[in-house]
Amino acid sequence: MLTTKTLAAREGFAVTSAACGGGRARWSEVEAHGEYRLVLVRRGRFRRSAAGTEADLDPTLGYLAAPGEEERFAHPAGGDVCTSVTFSPSLWETRPRARVVYVDARVDLAHRRVLASAAGGDLDYAVTEELLTLVAVAAEQQALPRRAADRALVAAAREAIIEGAREAGSLCTLATLLKVSPYRLSRSFSRQMGVSLTRYRNRVRVADAMDRLADGEVSLAALAADLGFSDQAHLTRTVREHLGHTPTALRRLLVPSC
Repeated sequence: MLTTKTLAAREGFAVTSAACGGGRARWSEVEAHGEYRLVLVRRGRFRRSAAGTEADLDPTLGYLAAPGEEERFAHPAGGDVCTSVTFSPSLWETRPRARVVYVDARVDLAHRRVLASAAGGDLDYAVTEELLTLVAVAAEQQALPRRAADRALVAAAREAIIEGAREAGSLCTLATLLKVSPYRLSRSFSRQMGVSLTRYRNRVRVADAMDRLADGEVSLAALAADLGFSDQAHLTRTVREHLGHTPTALRRLLVPSC
């Protein structure tokens, strides 16, 4: 069962929250929409089939869809919550191309900023500006290569990292969990995702840090320890590398009252 809630809407765009109860492992009937859409997963996982390509979607993988594109969905892992941004191509100089996109930390932060600005109510400027940034940054991401042989392995690795499996603490133990060699796992992951396993794991940890900072975490030392960084300096370096901001600056971006 799908429920939706409009978070912001103006001429040329709309931001909608969509929650699916999930539980359906089989593919849905074919759907086709009449707008350009950027869909980002906030919680949960699901599968999408479009243009002959299947993708396992989660908070690190979203998609851009074009008008008339035929899609099917499956929810073998349960429910999910997504943000769907529909928009007119006239808002950009070039039209974004339909594709699956890697949601790196910059896209994740821009997504969070859109949600925060929508809650603030300034639709004509604040929301519009953050939305333009979000779609522009997402559209810059490289399309992921289509290598069906690697898809299941990489999807399992992503799931273990996102869910915080104990075995995901190191490359070797993760490879053991997935019953492949560390070399094959590393090579397949980089080839399929376009980023290394190290960078992907850090991207997930940066997202966890943003969650904690937005929820009011004040101790960066405790945050670093909880997320598996060697110390506070390691956390700060990693966050700055992915987002160009320190954790303290991020707190101000995510919690405007700070």
